[in-house]
Amino acid sequence: MDVEELKTKFEAVFGQPASATYFAPGRINLIGEHTDYNGGHVFPCAISLGTYAAVAQNDAGALRLYSGNFDQVGIVEVALSDLATPADKKWTDYFKGMAQLLQKNYPAFTQGLDVYIFGNLPNGAGLSSSASLELLAGTILKDQYGLKESMLDLIKLGQKVENGYIGVNSGIMDQFAIGMGKANHATLLDTNTLEYESVPLDLQDNVILIMNTNKRRELADSKYNERRSECEEALRRLQTKLDIKTLGDLNEDQFDQASYLIYDGTLIRRARHAVFENQRTIKAAAQLKAGDLVGFGHLVSASGVSLAYDYEVTGVELDTLVKEAVKQPGVLGARMTGAGFGGCAIALVAKDHVDAVKAAVGAKYQETIGYAPSFYVAEIADGPKRLD
Repeated sequence: MDVEELKTKFEAVFGQPASATYFAPGRINLIGEHTDYNGGHVFPCAISLGTYAAVAQNDAGALRLYSGNFDQVGIVEVALSDLATPADKKWTDYFKGMAQLLQKNYPAFTQGLDVYIFGNLPNGAGLSSSASLELLAGTILKDQYGLKESMLDLIKLGQKVENGYIGVNSGIMDQFAIGMGKANHATLLDTNTLEYESVPLDLQDNVILIMNTNKRRELADSKYNERRSECEEALRRLQTKLDIKTLGDLNEDQFDQASYLIYDGTLIRRARHAVFENQRTIKAAAQLKAGDLVGFGHLVSASGVSLAYDYEVTGVELDTLVKEAVKQPGVLGARMTGAGFGGCAIALVAKDHVDAVKAAVGAKYQETIGYAPSFYVAEIADGPKRLD
């Protein structure tokens, strides 16, 4: 989004000029899905689509929040003296939640802020618009109030907002991918230790194509929490004989030898995905470093199969995109990305095949689902920052 346009819209809403502008990216996950809450590895990257904000101080003693994506809601005013209020199921909960947690570490905020927000992430597409908004809020509050939190502190607070305030039992991947984003790099993160490595994302003559089902995914209303509970129960059964803390502590052979402890078909499939996906992610990062994009693509596709059949978080929309994509010349691999149940898939596509892949996949999707998907070529971006 053009910064001058952002400032113009801010002034039209609040009647004063903006003093600062900010941006926080969205994210895609190359591989390592539903492993972050199972003590495994993830391999995401920040993208150039994200959430923008224009900000100025006010004398109202309040956060006055406005979203250009929800014009009909208007300005939502939250008194600084009344930040510790329950979530009210509005987009402002993500901003208010971050302010609430940050204020606990400091004397009460006394200077009000006017904040205009606009996101160009497709809403409900699984590209982590909520974590983008959380990290954007944290970056604004840190900068405007002179707070000392590190980016890792803001990342952890973003997860707390999701878990304790919004009520979604998410892992830390989304916030970490956004907060530690680096242009043209992916982040290999051990979610158990938070040790991470920025890996150069050299795709050679290929690009990452984001394929949006245009089926809205509401994470809090999905079966996400159910999958997490299933993995926790499988872990509990394994722990009756194994000295492990997470499913990510196991490799494939160890899981196969111990799966009799679970003795439930559904729970075995859920846990098998978590264990094998973790190992796939470690191998995928190594292959990317070695320049083996064919091997990397195979693991991406294997991840997609596991998500569809062992974890069962895809559905006909995502399956249609992925199955058609992997048939196309020039596609090295494809799978869903994000929590699933709608949202987006990704494909690793040769640059000179992108238009043909979009046409073929789009036609099959239209024929099967009845409406068109959307496509975006991902540009890998830096993390949250002040723009001006």
